[in-house]
Amino acid sequence: DRLAGPGPSKWISQVRRRSSLLSSRIEEEEGYNEEEMSYVKQGEDALKKAISILSEQEGWTVEIVAANGDKVLSKMLPDIGKVFKLEVMLEQHPDSLYEELVGNMEQMGEWNPNVKQVKILQKIGQDTMVTHEVSAETPGNVVGPRDFVSVRCAKRRGSTCFL
Repeated sequence: DRLAGPGPSKWISQVRRRSSLLSSRIEEEEGYNEEEMSYVKQGEDALKKAISILSEQEGWTVEIVAANGDKVLSKMLPDIGKVFKLEVMLEQHPDSLYEELVGNMEQMGEWNPNVKQVKILQKIGQDTMVTHEVSAETPGNVVGPRDFVSVRCAKRRGSTCFL
């Protein structure tokens, strides 16, 4: 299966429709403490913001177009700075892709040259996790490895995945 499907304008309208799944209020679930609920809210808020940025089609500048058609685009946002968007065609079933990016997240360093290590520190329900990542060194060690602690939110509805 090709994940490309329709062109970007149809994909973006699908994102707009699917983003409504995130609009519901977060209900405090039994067993989650205040800190865990805070992580869930941070992850869902960040995901809503990312979907909002992607759904705005105006103002994107093409940075690079690879020979295979992969595109890197950028946009300046007043409250954030420069953001990047990668558009690629993948010959991969959505189930396999989701499993690799979410289910096998700790193996990311094996295939992503920018990542040295990912460790899941805490899982909160099905959708939220707190991770520790170590970035890889840049060539010539211009920038050494850096550590990040992230709240990640993963949502899936049918063949649409939000990470």
